[in-house]
Amino acid sequence: MKKITLLLLTAIAIIACSSEDKNTMYVKGSIKGLKKGVFYLQKQKDSLIVSVDSVSVNGSSEFMMSDIIETPEMYYLTLGVSSKRIPFFGESDTITITSQLDRFQQKAVIKGSENQDLLNEFNEIQKKFNGQRLDLIKEEFEVRKMGNQDSLDVVNQKFKNWERKKYLYTTNFAIAHGDFEVSPYIALTELVNANIKLLDTVNNSLSEEVSLSKYGKQLDDFIQEIKKEGK
Repeated sequence: MKKITLLLLTAIAIIACSSEDKNTMYVKGSIKGLKKGVFYLQKQKDSLIVSVDSVSVNGSSEFMMSDIIETPEMYYLTLGVSSKRIPFFGESDTITITSQLDRFQQKAVIKGSENQDLLNEFNEIQKKFNGQRLDLIKEEFEVRKMGNQDSLDVVNQKFKNWERKKYLYTTNFAIAHGDFEVSPYIALTELVNANIKLLDTVNNSLSEEVSLSKYGKQLDDFIQEIKKEGK
């Protein structure tokens, strides 16, 4: 009887460890130029940024941290108590982050996360949209100085066209990647002021697994709340 109980407990322990390993995210890497400091692995909980792991380095720029992750979500690699923070999409895998001390976030290279790869692709296009927006702001400023209402109307129409293109691109990108958690995340961060139809379209394109993820649930809750307010 004792042997059977021992075997049962051993089997349970093995299953538990196997499950934990499957849901564990390891974050490792190095920061060029750093000799001493403390790294924090953080994520957002409700409205707060909380630390889930930390490690001190002294004489080496390399680090390793981990967290049990239920579904892919945004994490932050933070250096000390400073504002130096690298955001990245965490997944239950090994994520490698390399950077340099003087340009901590700008020089960050993140590998091991498919969601992060997609987010990088999306952000590159967003940079172009942001550049276009700055050009329009400059044009609007010049037109206002001249006091020409017709020209100002033209610029305002350009702003509307720019916003429409940006929303449509964002929506199409999210739809095309509905089987990744980055899809509802992008909708929640970039389409909050868009037409509810666009949000609904993204929500309906999500795979079953993604719709049950952290951001999938948040997107659905957000849409339902908007519909309630609209009644």
